[in-house]
Amino acid sequence: MKFPVLETNRLRLDKLSKADSNRVFELFSDNSVVEYYDLEAFTELSQASNLIEFFNSRFTENAGIRWAIRLKETNQLIGTCGFNTWSPKMKNATLGYDLMPKYWGMGFTTEAVHRIVKVAFSGDLPCGKLNRIQGDTVQGNSASESLLLKVGFKEEGIRRQSGYWKSQFHDLKCFGLIQSEYGEI
Repeated sequence: MKFPVLETNRLRLDKLSKADSNRVFELFSDNSVVEYYDLEAFTELSQASNLIEFFNSRFTENAGIRWAIRLKETNQLIGTCGFNTWSPKMKNATLGYDLMPKYWGMGFTTEAVHRIVKVAFSGDLPCGKLNRIQGDTVQGNSASESLLLKVGFKEEGIRRQSGYWKSQFHDLKCFGLIQSEYGEI
């Protein structure tokens, strides 16, 4: 299947490419962006190229998808979003997203997540029509929690010490969105 290109009023969501390496490096080398992430801030451009390859391989292998979030007016990459994993058999996926701090608080990530949730629940992805999307946050990441609630996710509980990165265990707050409860289709 061809990589789906999506649009919103202000954004274009499309495939990441090698040409995005500098912007992806800028994004993931910012400590405030990766504060709650399961990776350290990037220190080399090759890390950005490798991440782009990894994200694109997830789509090629029908294991997930990651879009570049671009401003429609300038085509400038300002973040990424997508489904880190999906299961066609179980009809579910896990959500991930990030945004350059310069654009925080402007509703861009909420706009992008609404768009990808809508396409996932409509069935226009290689994984087929999804029934459930899950988003996990590290406790204390109130901006991410707020975004998920705005999109319609419901808080489902804490999964104690279910994440391990940066040499420590992390409790993850689980949020879920069921297709029948999503009001944007």
